[in-house]
Amino acid sequence: MNHDAYDDAYIAGILNEVRTVAVVGASANDVRPSFFVVKYLIDKGYTVFPVNPGHAGREILGRTTCARLADVPEAVDMVDIFRASEAVPPIVEEALALDPVPKVIWMQLTVRHDEAARRAEAAGVRVVMNRCPKIEYARLAGEIGWNGVNSRVISARKPVMRAGFQSLGIRRR
Repeated sequence: MNHDAYDDAYIAGILNEVRTVAVVGASANDVRPSFFVVKYLIDKGYTVFPVNPGHAGREILGRTTCARLADVPEAVDMVDIFRASEAVPPIVEEALALDPVPKVIWMQLTVRHDEAARRAEAAGVRVVMNRCPKIEYARLAGEIGWNGVNSRVISARKPVMRAGFQSLGIRRR
């Protein structure tokens, strides 16, 4: 797969399909990007499990933080990695050792590891690198346009409405 550019349908398919997300590198510090992503995903209705050994056992946004992926109490559909690129291979290996294996490995902005991505894809896991699920969700749902940002999505169709604080959903393409 070409990880330099993703088709909107690929990203939308992932964000519509996954329901449970483990955020590796989640922070309890409310000014960190990983905190905002955890909050946003929770607000969108995802079940989110923070993973951070430095916060293990404590809560982040009402969710108990796990020390490692193997400690997450239920199967996860997606592992969102908020760690430096060089930390990715052992996280991917840990994800691939889970039963069941997550459907998606997502690496945050500036995080990329092509060899780990190839390893995950060889195991049948979809991979996204150097993207933020919060930004991609907002872009595809049309929310990011509220701030004057070009979402690259033009549509005259009625938005998909969801229950909750932030109510726009991603339209299936």
